[in-house]
Amino acid sequence: MRRGGSIPAAASRPLGLVLACLLWGLAGCPTPSQESPALAVVNGKPITQSEFDVRWAELPDARRGHYEREGGKRRFLDDLITRELLLQEARRLGLDRSQPLRERLERLREQMILDDLTQQALGPGVDVSAAELAAYVAAHPEVLPPETESHTAHILVDTLAQAHEVKRRLDRGGDFAKLASRFSIDKGTRAQGGDLGLYRPGSADPEVESAIMNLKTGMISDPIKTAKGFHLFKLVSREGTDPEVMQAAREQLRRELSAEKRLKQYEAFLAKLRAQAAIRKEGETK
Repeated sequence: MRRGGSIPAAASRPLGLVLACLLWGLAGCPTPSQESPALAVVNGKPITQSEFDVRWAELPDARRGHYEREGGKRRFLDDLITRELLLQEARRLGLDRSQPLRERLERLREQMILDDLTQQALGPGVDVSAAELAAYVAAHPEVLPPETESHTAHILVDTLAQAHEVKRRLDRGGDFAKLASRFSIDKGTRAQGGDLGLYRPGSADPEVESAIMNLKTGMISDPIKTAKGFHLFKLVSREGTDPEVMQAAREQLRRELSAEKRLKQYEAFLAKLRAQAAIRKEGETK
């Protein structure tokens, strides 16, 4: 421990850790057996090896990793010493006997009981099968990235004759971007040479999608009529989606579906309890 005018190590510790350590003691958590050797003694109160081991094992992985990078178990022991000093001061001030603290601890105790009930009633987790995941994706294809990414551009004109004329120029080697800037009536893309960015399957009319998906890189479609006019589509590039990106998206979707499934099970469990209970509301809330 430091002496003299230097700043105590605990002063630089996160306040949340200090308060959490204080709550350990005030909440009346059981203390490990003190038959094991003492690692430190704070105003006559020993911090034993067994207590240290329990506290160390309870640390979340991220917090334990932080300690291992910042002084290891010596640093953690120093924090336990700080914790004990704070506990002794809190008890001296009578904070462990205050009514507000007791009420907060009772609410915390109730929440822990409810958490245990949920775990017991629903189990540790809800599995989503591969078949369930595939069925959901089939019904909601927009939830996952497309297996291929098609970068497209287009030129939009009013009439079929105009479309054929622009296509004739393109077939003779005309620059697509320049012709889009000159002839396209799509104000949103004309200044960008007709660039539409990445195309997501299922986001356009079937005939448009069919034309785009059948194009090879650099190819330009024949005129395609839509409600907006006549389009000439160009496939700028096509690449497969990064497998890691696709896998991460599928795992995220699996977690979301699992949470949704668990929520439905919880709601069914709660509905059953309500159906079996005698509930009478007294008056209206204000």
